[in-house]
Amino acid sequence: MVNVRARVPFKVGTKSHIPADILSFDGLVSGKEHVALIFRDADKQQIPPLVRMHSECLTGDVFHSSRCDCGEQLDETIERMAEEGGIILYLRQEGRGIGLYNKIDAYLLQSQGMNTYEANNHLGFGDDLRDFSEAAQMLKALGVESIRLITNNPKKIQDLEALGISIEEVVGTKAHLKEGNENYLRAKASRGKHRFHFD
Repeated sequence: MVNVRARVPFKVGTKSHIPADILSFDGLVSGKEHVALIFRDADKQQIPPLVRMHSECLTGDVFHSSRCDCGEQLDETIERMAEEGGIILYLRQEGRGIGLYNKIDAYLLQSQGMNTYEANNHLGFGDDLRDFSEAAQMLKALGVESIRLITNNPKKIQDLEALGISIEEVVGTKAHLKEGNENYLRAKASRGKHRFHFD
């Protein structure tokens, strides 16, 4: 199922030349171009590797939007895996699965006072349409069925366990509070049951 493996260095903050392998896959039913980033040969380590399932967020990951903390969570994870090793599954499911254009529509509604869930619901979508079945397939293709999962989201824990992945430990990320995203984070904590603490 692993298609191509290539070496790519990453730069986060003051750290540069963080080595990682980027893997593509074939046989994914959705046809989406999910990839895995492998830090320090985490797929060959004896202990369960650190794993983060990170759903694509163009606005946060690339353009550093103040509406969310996705880019900061991704950077935090890369910095940690640069030291400890690990696997990032970068999943092409923008906006909790609603797509980029619908997410931009949701941004407009949020600017009018709705929170992120209310905006998605107003557009006719559920709270979270992401599917993690292909993430489980990717892990199994790497020979990984026991992990330490980096997440604040209980849905990811429940879904992966139901798909046959054993979670030995849950590792939280920080709440990256900044101007413009406090309502977003508080909505995730209250409605999405995300587990993090505000300073």
